[in-house]
Amino acid sequence: MGLPVDADDAADGLIEYLRASPSPFHACQQAARLLTAAGFTAVTETRAFPAEPGRYFLIRGGSLVAWSTEHAAGPATPLRVVGAHTDSPNLRVKPQPDLARAGWRQLGVEVYGGPLLNSWLDRDLGLSGRVSLRADSTGDAAESVEHPGAADPAGVHTRLLHIDEPILRISQLAIHLDRSVNSEGVTLNPQQHLAPIWGLESTAPQGFRQFLADRLDVHADAVLGWDLMTHDTAPPRRIGASGELIAGGRLDNLATSYAGTRALIAASGRRPAQPLTRLLVLFDHEEVGSVSERGAYSALLPAVLERMVLAAGGSRDDYHRALAGTVIASGDMAHATHPNYAERHEPQHQITVGGGPVLKINNNLRYATGAPGAAAFVLACEQAGVPVQHFVTRSDLPCGSTVGPMTAALTGAQTVDFGAPMLSMHSAREMAGVADQAMYIAALTAFLDPA
Repeated sequence: MGLPVDADDAADGLIEYLRASPSPFHACQQAARLLTAAGFTAVTETRAFPAEPGRYFLIRGGSLVAWSTEHAAGPATPLRVVGAHTDSPNLRVKPQPDLARAGWRQLGVEVYGGPLLNSWLDRDLGLSGRVSLRADSTGDAAESVEHPGAADPAGVHTRLLHIDEPILRISQLAIHLDRSVNSEGVTLNPQQHLAPIWGLESTAPQGFRQFLADRLDVHADAVLGWDLMTHDTAPPRRIGASGELIAGGRLDNLATSYAGTRALIAASGRRPAQPLTRLLVLFDHEEVGSVSERGAYSALLPAVLERMVLAAGGSRDDYHRALAGTVIASGDMAHATHPNYAERHEPQHQITVGGGPVLKINNNLRYATGAPGAAAFVLACEQAGVPVQHFVTRSDLPCGSTVGPMTAALTGAQTVDFGAPMLSMHSAREMAGVADQAMYIAALTAFLDPA
């Protein structure tokens, strides 16, 4: 029996999602478009939650929560939850970024998260994110924020910006001026060496704020603030002798965000074997610790869950009863075994691209996986007809983490951490397998629709 998801369709859909989502704000917008097309309705946090069963979602900045209560049996119905994150390591523009050195115009940037810094060198970079404007400013050259979440402050209007043009470049020092670079490696000081060049000081000496204003068709004094970041303008694409691989930025973790969105849409059209509420949560700020108003360590998910229960006529006790029966699958990408560095991987837990979803386990709880959660995920993979791999970090290396332990601690729900295999994690351009994307969607669909 073949997979219920076509491999080419899954890969092509992911590539388009990556292309259209250079920032967490755009990733949520693109997920919202898919959800809206599937009958989900946007909810505004400042208004009462809907009491009627149905399909809903809300956006708070770079985070999104979507849920289906179509097949719930009262406010205490347990949930199946898929979680992921929308942010990726990159370089973000400082509040006063204008620099002029040695005849060059540059931008001041700050490192966000833990990127492979050398991967950002000698790439043609664009800008994306959001800009906050005075509410009475005009212009329609940039995208508006299409779906409501938490309201803007009084007097403020927020717009999305996506400049997918090669306007920035971080040029590497020539080998003639650093003869040891190939033997000793590139050493980069984030303050000194990462400021992108975006022109010559002698031409068009406008500042960054005026540049934004021109792009947004507003006056410069209308620009009040921004959350803007760099991205590689080279498009994501299939590569390899047989086109069996995908290369592109932000696979960690937009591959999971896309798979989770597709899975929620697919599962919501099915009647579950037992009453169930299905939910997808895409968190921002995972790469910097998740401590924000919309990160995994915030009140976002517990607040949405509680409001869902109360809107359905339930009580605080119903809320805790629902959580007691809930299982959360926390998805983040996983390290495939690198052929050039096989010794850096746990020898009994080799991970292959094309080998299916990866169950992630760490007994020091850097991952939240326990036996019951692991069992639920294994059963989902069996139901979907896909293989499952097991990842453990070498005992002599530190282990990374993700949103799973935080969501487990805040909700008390059974939680399992999982991922899809990839190479070059945290590079400006990462790589994963085509076949894994269809298996990923199929496994998460089965998790949200247990037999």
